[in-house]
Amino acid sequence: MNPPHPAPHADLPASWTLLRWPGNPRVLGLATTRAGGSSVGAYASMNLGAHVGDDVHAVQRNRGVLQRGLAGVVPAWLEQVHGTAVADLDAWSPGQVPRADAAVATRHGVAACVLAADCLPVLLAAPDGRGVAAAHAGWRGLAAGVLERAVEELSARAGCGAAQLQAWLGPAIGPHHFEVGDEVRQAFVACDAGAAPAFAPGRVPGKWMADLFALARMRLRAAGLLSESILGGGVCTVSHPELYYSFRRDRVTGRHAALVWLR
Repeated sequence: MNPPHPAPHADLPASWTLLRWPGNPRVLGLATTRAGGSSVGAYASMNLGAHVGDDVHAVQRNRGVLQRGLAGVVPAWLEQVHGTAVADLDAWSPGQVPRADAAVATRHGVAACVLAADCLPVLLAAPDGRGVAAAHAGWRGLAAGVLERAVEELSARAGCGAAQLQAWLGPAIGPHHFEVGDEVRQAFVACDAGAAPAFAPGRVPGKWMADLFALARMRLRAAGLLSESILGGGVCTVSHPELYYSFRRDRVTGRHAALVWLR
């Protein structure tokens, strides 16, 4: 099974990444950055989040830029709540905003889409273009099982095993910046003692440096995905202020998007 890889696209800002899955040509993915939009100040410039205090008209313009770049595919925006609910985009219609942190689609014309600004976006693809999913994995959702739920739903809808799925991990807060309390470590270790290596001692007693990328890979492998089919990860939102929004770094900030759809 071949991994996704970035590819240039003439109609998109240069810093955005169009993802193609070799061997699965009916699936496309996209990861935006903060470049290419019309928001200003703390939200400059391609803020796609309508819930963060930005000017609503600027957000609408930014979403219009994204929409035109998708050439007829419509993003299904979610009301993300750091939970595990998975939206069914086969029953979705434009204008609906499901309250969920993951979404699954097996039909054309709609993109499974999540917003993030330090949390980890995860895109999933089923073989032969049979379905796609996107998940928003902050530590709460990740610990609660949002990735397992997305894998389960996509596998069921696409009629395949989890071992046939491909995954891509987008930009998120990196392990050198994500300092958490002991309650976060315990939330993972209580479920899986093998998660302990994803936490290094923090700068002060009782704190830990958490590796979201490692935790997500562990969860995906436990859900049945093959290690070689889990790509991406390692790009830190905090370390690249010119490209990525970061709530931990800036507090008042925008959101970028990760999307996946069937062509």
